Amino acid sequence: MISGRGSNMLTIAGNVKSGNLNGICKIQTIFSNKKDAAGLQIAEELGISTHVIASKGKKRKTYDKMLLDWLKQRNPDYIILAGYMKILSPEIIREFPKKIINIHPADTTQHQGLHGYDWAFENKLETTKVTVHYVDEGLDTGEIIGQKRVDLKGVGSLEEVEKRGLKVEHEFYSECLAKVFFEKE
Repeated sequence: MISGRGSNMLTIAGNVKSGNLNGICKIQTIFSNKKDAAGLQIAEELGISTHVIASKGKKRKTYDKMLLDWLKQRNPDYIILAGYMKILSPEIIREFPKKIINIHPADTTQHQGLHGYDWAFENKLETTKVTVHYVDEGLDTGEIIGQKRVDLKGVGSLEEVEKRGLKVEHEFYSECLAKVFFEKE
């Protein structure tokens, strides 16, 4: 599930095709709540089916019901959030316990919610962490699957923090997914 450019989705798709996720999982569909999410075009170019339920202009309950109904029809083994920028309703989380996985650009024990890289930069941290976790009903409070350190020594801009963080995210997310999928077998 994405809301934007889909850089983590692209890396995961590459690893499904010929990397550490090859042969252990398949991407059913790339879903977005935004019809103009750049990642949708990338997914289509890769031959991956896409689906959109636009959240803009819909009441929260209406959108959540539409999304839950669609997810139930798809019946995925796992739901991977890769830059999906809407908070999932408790009903969706309860329907798929320990089946929704997210990546967060901070140590979730220290910073939850948006702007993890901004937080690290503003606090002049020399290191931060990327966290992969199961989604629960709290905001970035779910059980941690894994964390990986991001070296921020010498960074001079928020853009550099984001660049270093995304490099770690792109490598680490697929590693954590492989771990989860192997444990399932």
